[in-house]
Amino acid sequence: MARTDRQYSVSDLCRTMDTLAPENLAQAWDNVGLLAGDPAARVRRAMLCIDLTSDVVEEATREKIDFLLAYHPPIFKPITSLRADSKRTDAAVFQCIRHGVAIYATHTALDAADGGTNDVLASMCGIKKTEPLEYVDQSGERHVKVVVYVPPENMERVAQAIFNAGGGHIGNYSHCSYRSTGEGTFLGGENTNPAIGQPGRLEKVEEVRFETIVPERILPGVVDAMVCAHPYEEPAYDLYNVRPKPARGFGRIGNIPRPLALRTLARKLKRATGAACTQIIGSPERIVGRAVILVGAAGSIPFRIGLQESDVIITGEIRHHDALTINRLGCTAIALNHWTSERPVLTHLAQRIAEHHPGIPVILSQTDREPFQPI
Repeated sequence: MARTDRQYSVSDLCRTMDTLAPENLAQAWDNVGLLAGDPAARVRRAMLCIDLTSDVVEEATREKIDFLLAYHPPIFKPITSLRADSKRTDAAVFQCIRHGVAIYATHTALDAADGGTNDVLASMCGIKKTEPLEYVDQSGERHVKVVVYVPPENMERVAQAIFNAGGGHIGNYSHCSYRSTGEGTFLGGENTNPAIGQPGRLEKVEEVRFETIVPERILPGVVDAMVCAHPYEEPAYDLYNVRPKPARGFGRIGNIPRPLALRTLARKLKRATGAACTQIIGSPERIVGRAVILVGAAGSIPFRIGLQESDVIITGEIRHHDALTINRLGCTAIALNHWTSERPVLTHLAQRIAEHHPGIPVILSQTDREPFQPI
């Protein structure tokens, strides 16, 4: 790797992480991003772990780490104290702050991201093409579809007013709209002053239905401009929320290139992940052809997709009653242990972070360990 004299800050690495695993991909209940530290502080060395434990903090101190990425957020629920003698994770957070180590958590953002936890586990199965099990609303800036009905002779004036106010942009295109003609009706009350017809008489007029897209943040200004340009005393218009096509989400589902026995796949994943103890649900000789992957804990998500007998759920841990459900459905599952199913992503993530920040060593914690040990 080429040497560089450039200096990087905590905020630089945060921006990189928001590119690799955007924070807006995380679940609403999650707590991701920079949890502790000075955004302006310099980063000379970075370290990655799954769990922020006291052993990991001691290792980070010995290794002179400035930026510590913990997959699981050590600050999850509101905390009322930060004590060095605590038996909870706030003690580890306190020690990091004391030694000037910034803490960044990624968790479900990395689960949903391209090349994240679930994609890495899928690649271990030899799966090349996957789709999310559940999509994330990653809409960012929200848009509204504005629909207004205008007499043909006034159409261009109203359209131009909307465009001048900032409406009608789709990507690199401007002045985007759709127009269709039809018949509108109205009956003005005795105190009205209609632009067409007379009060108290039902009027039928030719109108153009004009549709365009407007960013929600400028919607009030666009509506005001439209109303001012419209010839009617009371213009008829509708506003519809617009959601973009979802592209990313949680979990992965994909076909295994060469269907194989459950026992064979379980052993393959055991070797690849270094799992100390791997459990299966279903007959070891069952041939599996499609993988449903959810690192950590699968929960009930796999049961929402219509599981088939050739499906294998690959996860970290499975609840007892969910295991019974898997048996009843006739499919299979592999449980690698929660930590073990998540840890493989760190090697790939460290390489990607290092590529964005040449000159900064990005290491994996050696004291971050699977809490469950075989006997």
